[in-house]
Amino acid sequence: MPTKPNLEDTIIIRGAREHNLKNIDLDIPKNSLVVITGLSGSGKSSLAFDTIYAEGQRRYVESLSAYARQFLEQMTKPDVDSLEGLAPSVSIEQRTTSHNPRSTVGTVTEIYDYMRVLWAKVSKPVAEGSGAAELLAQTPSQIVDRIMALGDGARVHLLAPIVVARKGEHSKEIESARKSGFSKIRINTNTFDIFDELHIEKNKKNTISLVVDRLLVKNENRGRIAKAVELSIKVAKGAVWVESVTEGDTKLLTFSTGLSDPGTGLSLPNPEPRLFSFNSPVGACPACNGLGYLYEFDPDLLVGDPNLSLAEGVLESWTGKPVPGKPSHEWQSIEALAKHYKFDIQKPFRSLSEKVKAILFYGTGKEEIQFQYKGKQSRT
Repeated sequence: MPTKPNLEDTIIIRGAREHNLKNIDLDIPKNSLVVITGLSGSGKSSLAFDTIYAEGQRRYVESLSAYARQFLEQMTKPDVDSLEGLAPSVSIEQRTTSHNPRSTVGTVTEIYDYMRVLWAKVSKPVAEGSGAAELLAQTPSQIVDRIMALGDGARVHLLAPIVVARKGEHSKEIESARKSGFSKIRINTNTFDIFDELHIEKNKKNTISLVVDRLLVKNENRGRIAKAVELSIKVAKGAVWVESVTEGDTKLLTFSTGLSDPGTGLSLPNPEPRLFSFNSPVGACPACNGLGYLYEFDPDLLVGDPNLSLAEGVLESWTGKPVPGKPSHEWQSIEALAKHYKFDIQKPFRSLSEKVKAILFYGTGKEEIQFQYKGKQSRT
């Protein structure tokens, strides 16, 4: 008597009669790529979609609460004697889709949304560089203990960060702080009277914090420190910054009632689904912006014969071939760079310094150079 296949690695179908299926029996291995092929009308879709997928989806929906089931499409039971070894199933339609790189199988089928919720619930944030220690939420009293551990006589400034590395003038936050009775405000690294005329570059990322208190760490000041910590937590939504000044050395410690590392003061927001979304600026990779690939160039492919000079067209693939009297935009840029950084465009490219080559390919990243382009004035 043949043994029954293991349900852990096999889908067992017996007596499938959906649509034009003729009472078929079939064992399909799991964890494998299985292709169902045949003539038109042979029952491929009836087996894959109307039998296997329909039964898997129906069982999954039935496992949900009555409240959740009312929002989901209930599929009818397929005509089959038995179907064992199934798991919740996903069906992907064959259709014309956009070539948007942010659209994946996970987003189209919405499995990605469920996975993000799962990861937000089961994830355990760890602090990089501290032996993979799990980050834990700190209570106000634990934050006070950390401040007291700085040592008797340590001078500290307790700050409440209200804006962290964001663009804008932030007038609403500053006005709210004024009404709350704060007198000093820190904009990046400079401290001002909060009622002064504050100049904030709205197109630059700024960090703004309120000076809650300035004092020495002493046992008699513990109550005052605790009040300042509680006020900072209230104003900054759980965050406390402590600037410690000892012998001219300034060190900033960050604390949070959210997830933080007691050893280093590193704090992270609580895990939430958007942190695991490559389509959200909050969770996207900062290098590729969530797209999964980078556009880069290879300098070696831009350079022709390195024995040629810039004037002779060693970078012709980029600048175009030099035409007397008709310089291209790129060629005029090179002439301006050569004049500013004092290098010879007639010298062979291989003899140029690595610094000059880096400037040509990557720029300086430090300064802007005013280029003057030659052109002709015309009337219209």
